[in-house]
Amino acid sequence: MSLLSVQDLTIRFRTEEGLITAVEKVSFDIAEGEILGLVGESGSGKSVTAKSLMRLMGDNAVFDPASRITLHRQGGDLDVLGLRRERDMRPVRGGEISMVFQEPMASFAPAITVGAQMVEQLLIHTDLSRKAARTLSIDMLARVGISDPARRFDQYVFEFSGGMRQRAMIAMALSTKPRLLIADEPTTALDVTIQAQVLELMKELVAEFRMGILFITHDLGVIAQTADRVAVMYLGNLVETGTVRDVIRRPAHPYTKGLLQALPRIDDLDAPLMPVPGDIPGPLDRPGGCVFHTRCGVAISGLCNTQIPQEVTLAPGHAARCHALTKDAP
Repeated sequence: MSLLSVQDLTIRFRTEEGLITAVEKVSFDIAEGEILGLVGESGSGKSVTAKSLMRLMGDNAVFDPASRITLHRQGGDLDVLGLRRERDMRPVRGGEISMVFQEPMASFAPAITVGAQMVEQLLIHTDLSRKAARTLSIDMLARVGISDPARRFDQYVFEFSGGMRQRAMIAMALSTKPRLLIADEPTTALDVTIQAQVLELMKELVAEFRMGILFITHDLGVIAQTADRVAVMYLGNLVETGTVRDVIRRPAHPYTKGLLQALPRIDDLDAPLMPVPGDIPGPLDRPGGCVFHTRCGVAISGLCNTQIPQEVTLAPGHAARCHALTKDAP
């Protein structure tokens, strides 16, 4: 069953230089019990896409009229972009959808105990008493593997290690029992051992709670271990989507291939890393035609720089946008 549907999502920001495009015509679905990986370099629009699902955007954000974000619920579908008042968003933010941010130290208030912050959000989003909220919070800290949770409940975030902070963020996000969890680069600042533990924890939580997860990262290696499907994003556009098996084993878009070639090879540790050539353009220098053509080694002159590529279906559930994949390309 589909949990969330995003259709033709286009987001622009008002700036002194005019409107700049951050996300352009992005569409995807997330089902119950599914982990969708959203992959791309910094500046690709991953976090903007994720925050838009909860309307965590600044006042200068402009959504295109064709954009649709639909949350499918038993009581009826909810048009997220149609909610105008902040109080109408309360059931969505922290209720139906929760988010684990990239840096927990910037997410927890340093002068308030971790437990007090967990209890506060439960009082906002549920009808629990303060005592029941405390009990549930301590239980969730234990569920995510934090030892001596009753003592940790009364501590401040600076008293937690990096891995514990991330686990506490996950516990806080899950305590309201959301149907969708957004994890924005949740393992970037962690060492390899703690990273593996957090990834395993998230897979266990999906199996237990049947929630959906939007997992944002720049690392296809992490996605290969975690996600069911993957969407590759470049400069605000989805350039390839499919199951993890299809995209990792049979990448079709030159950008996806470049990301995979940039990963170290376990079977050949002496092999040089092959970074994607060039740099991602700034939003004010957005290329015409295919947005990747300025860094693409197979770009077709006169075509890739002038025409936007159409989506090409490569296999059931696997598609990419690249002129080189079309039969009529010169």
